[in-house]
Amino acid sequence: MASAGSKQIKFSRMSRSQSIEDYLKAIYKLQTLKEGGVSTSELAKEMGVANASVTNMVKRLSKLGMVDYQSYYGTTLTKSGEKIALEMIRHHRLLELYLKEMLGYSWDEVHEEAEKLEHYISEQFEDKISELLNHPTVDPHGDPIPTKDGEMPVIKSKKLSSVLADYSCIVQRVKNQDSDVLRELEQAGIIPGVKVTIVKRDEEKGCLHLEVEGRKTSVADALAAQIYVV
Repeated sequence: MASAGSKQIKFSRMSRSQSIEDYLKAIYKLQTLKEGGVSTSELAKEMGVANASVTNMVKRLSKLGMVDYQSYYGTTLTKSGEKIALEMIRHHRLLELYLKEMLGYSWDEVHEEAEKLEHYISEQFEDKISELLNHPTVDPHGDPIPTKDGEMPVIKSKKLSSVLADYSCIVQRVKNQDSDVLRELEQAGIIPGVKVTIVKRDEEKGCLHLEVEGRKTSVADALAAQIYVV
């Protein structure tokens, strides 16, 4: 991550807009997928806005010391920007788990609710949720929850799509927030913590045939690339 150098600015929760927090979280997500800065077009696609809107925002964030922005090299988070992004991700993933474990939401419902709530909970409420849930390290989808001091835990895993036939593995993480997809996976029994065995690879149909706790099922290669296992 890029450093803000001598430009250190502290921001209270009250002084930050929801839009700023969403942009910083999106930049963090995109930075983890590639080397170098995040392009304007990549960020525009992620945020669902026009390129001009992104350019205006990243220039604003740059003036605030939250990102380093260069026209031809993209945008990277500064330390202060990264801290805010991880704070929002921590809120989001703790809320997802709280909604599922304490309020009875299904794992395909929690993402949208957490998106609405993550900007409004206090640090005290965040601490209470964490304590109530016994300081969890992953959310309902297996995604790591950043620590209170702003560190993202590293989870070692591989894509299900890369596992060879006749091998068994444990589902650790599903990197897909689409409600319909999550419901289909749950119906097939493919959720974090479950053992799956690759029966065979079907190159012609582009899918993997699996055995999940004694049941036969299959997943498309594209979806298998979003399921992480150990």
